[in-house]
Amino acid sequence: MAGAGLLSVLHVSAAGAASQRVSFRTDDGLTLAATWYEPSSRPAPAVIFVHMLQKSRRDWDQVAAQLAADGIGALAVDLRGHGDSPGSPQDYAGMVQDVRAARRFLSSRTDVTPTRIGVAGASVGASLAALASADDPSIVSLALLSPSLDYRGLRLEAAVKKYGARPMLLVASDDDGYAARSVRELQKAGSGVREAVVLSRAGHGTGMLAADPDLGRRLLEWFRRTLL
Repeated sequence: MAGAGLLSVLHVSAAGAASQRVSFRTDDGLTLAATWYEPSSRPAPAVIFVHMLQKSRRDWDQVAAQLAADGIGALAVDLRGHGDSPGSPQDYAGMVQDVRAARRFLSSRTDVTPTRIGVAGASVGASLAALASADDPSIVSLALLSPSLDYRGLRLEAAVKKYGARPMLLVASDDDGYAARSVRELQKAGSGVREAVVLSRAGHGTGMLAADPDLGRRLLEWFRRTLL
């Protein structure tokens, strides 16, 4: 079971959400850094935010803080080898364990509803989110930004089919050809709610949040609709 270490000082975002730095352990013994954004009501659903390669949990600060202010807790994670977390930044299989450890951490919290978890991932984070969620029924909503059918050996089609009828939001930009093609293919895989959004010239991954300010609102509405 994952453990957590909390800073004694709470930080309050512009959105009004209190946040804390936390940590938890993976199955292979790494202690990962994360930020927990406290929901405005408790217990509450929660969303895990997974960043791109060579980025960090800070890419999700604004969306995570707003989500918590709207009543859904948010956990933004530094994957192994990124930000404040140790490990190899090329250990992609290990990064799937990182997302699973984040879910266990949320399930251990008394302020989280353990059967109402969502995951948002960008680029490789989208692959990790889908792979970690496929056989975990406590994860009931996904938002995948710039997903890839095959990201350096992380193959998504079977995982998406196994994810089944649970809701999934797929987002890509029309100037990101492989991600846009992957969105179209993944929308056809599996069953249930598959919503696809193709933005105009918005780039890749969490970079789309700056290029298209409406994307943050879409993510907030998606998780409110599928988790609350």
